Amino acid sequence: MPFGPDSTTDEVVAGLDLTGRTVVVTGGTSGLGHESARVLAGAGARVVLTARDRDKGRTAVADLPGGVEYAVLDLTSLASIRACAAELRARHPRIDVLVNNAGVMATPLARTADGFELQFGTNHLGHFLLTNLLVPSLDKGSRVVNLSSAGHVASGIRWDDPNYEDAPQDYHPWKAYGASKTANILFTLELDRLLRARGVRACAVHPGMVATSLGRHLTRDAGRDLQKKVTAANMPPIKRIPNGAATQVWAATTPDIDDVGGRYLADCAIAADHAPWALDEGDARRLWGLSETLVGEVFAW
Repeated sequence: MPFGPDSTTDEVVAGLDLTGRTVVVTGGTSGLGHESARVLAGAGARVVLTARDRDKGRTAVADLPGGVEYAVLDLTSLASIRACAAELRARHPRIDVLVNNAGVMATPLARTADGFELQFGTNHLGHFLLTNLLVPSLDKGSRVVNLSSAGHVASGIRWDDPNYEDAPQDYHPWKAYGASKTANILFTLELDRLLRARGVRACAVHPGMVATSLGRHLTRDAGRDLQKKVTAANMPPIKRIPNGAATQVWAATTPDIDDVGGRYLADCAIAADHAPWALDEGDARRLWGLSETLVGEVFAW
């Protein structure tokens, strides 16, 4: 059955039996992550969602199907990421799907615990480190789904100053967000290239414009800027959460992309529109090296 922009998560998993599969969803306490956890668990998967603290984790799993677990993960802390990855590997020697869903959007200039610009550090570097540390649990047939955004068109990677250390005055919330979302796609491209020989594939997803808590950091100026962009681009209407999460659930479960990796998806299909810099293989390799340098670890698996 073909799916599209109006498809819902329940429609995507209808008839699927995910019993025996283990799925990890970052940022599963609300919004797209919580909806993904709900529907995947309802289809029989063993789901582990991540939360920034134990109270949020306990609250998140309370209204989900039985058997959903949580793990504590703060993507703004490399120490927390390493601790979470070690716990997940111990609990689940095999992970069938990793959905890197968590993120922040258009924040004022701020820094992670390790000094990275908050959006680049959270949206890209945090998931870069977590995914690499979980590679030993990924095996033939496993899939990594990275949440990106059409917002990647706002900026490529700031190669010379990705964390705005040299020129903090140049910081713009939407350009920084765009760079982090471009990084999600480039990371997907290189990850898929490196893992496909072991039967693991990766894809990046644009969920569409969805009203979630992702916009909680928006200043009034950033909100007005967003409204102008939406109006000028004549973008599709805002999706409800079950529609917005449909593409990442489809990406996590459909056999249609078993042999297709490193692609950018939208509306439950391979997307035709993306910025020219988003799928540059040379930039993907360059970003991988830069990311290893920033997190202080080289991954040879």
